[in-house]
Amino acid sequence: MTREELNKSIQDEIQDEVNTKRRKKIIVILIKVIISITIFFSLFFMYTTYISTVIIGVREYRIINSKIPNAFNGIKIIQFSDLHFGSTMFNDDVTKVIKLSNQRNPDIIVFTGDLIDKKYKLKSKEQETLIKNLKNMHASLGKYAILGDEDNEQVSTIFNQSEFTILRNDSELIYNNNDNPILLIGINDRDIDIDKAFSYFKSDNHNSNIYSITILHKPDTIDTIRSSYNSDLYLAGHSHNGNIRIPFIKKALFKMDGAKKYDQDYYEIDNSKLYISSGLGTQNGIRLFCRPSINFYRLSNK
Repeated sequence: MTREELNKSIQDEIQDEVNTKRRKKIIVILIKVIISITIFFSLFFMYTTYISTVIIGVREYRIINSKIPNAFNGIKIIQFSDLHFGSTMFNDDVTKVIKLSNQRNPDIIVFTGDLIDKKYKLKSKEQETLIKNLKNMHASLGKYAILGDEDNEQVSTIFNQSEFTILRNDSELIYNNNDNPILLIGINDRDIDIDKAFSYFKSDNHNSNIYSITILHKPDTIDTIRSSYNSDLYLAGHSHNGNIRIPFIKKALFKMDGAKKYDQDYYEIDNSKLYISSGLGTQNGIRLFCRPSINFYRLSNK
């Protein structure tokens, strides 16, 4: 072998060694990147699925309107919505919700739709426990519910046995120890009849200045209502406020039919206020920057 051939052979060996080291370094880097990405998405999945879906919060609001009667000044309302039992919420979680509600001694409790997840088959024992838990929710002036798009007659049975009044396109006058009531209107999402729900205002002896609260499931229904009627306060659910929200710009990543226009937690529309619950359960199994919560309202006339 000539000297030139020997030098070339040595250089080739050196280059092969350099290339081998480079490949090993790249492989190590790729392995680290893959491990890092796997850990990140695993932690992301764990947080969005098993942590942020069950840490229940309470959103507090003060509702001020001069139409609120003196007897209702300071009255407390709890709204809970979209439990979707069997998704991420089970009886232990319902117990937490009831504890959060009872701690605040509400006068009125309203549920705004979707009690059982449509993909979940509720067991008889679970139903019995759910009824017992919901019966333990206390409200001095009454407990009310409407049916959402996923609610059926089984849900009606649960609420009836839990001492809730189901408003199926109905309204109810609520009194607090005097003759000056407020009006609670409930829209049945599975069979919407706006005229029937607001029939109070067609009666000969109706009070046109009565303070009215309308509970509905899908917030976009408010535009249909307002084309013919109006209410001072609307409480809705369904949207889950998007389940996943983009921070700082208050934008929902996923918008559902019936909550395309209204998906955030609060809107002021002319002289009416619309509050939308973030709900308790989920429909896609995850939450991010959008905790499950119940809403707590205090009424005030000044």
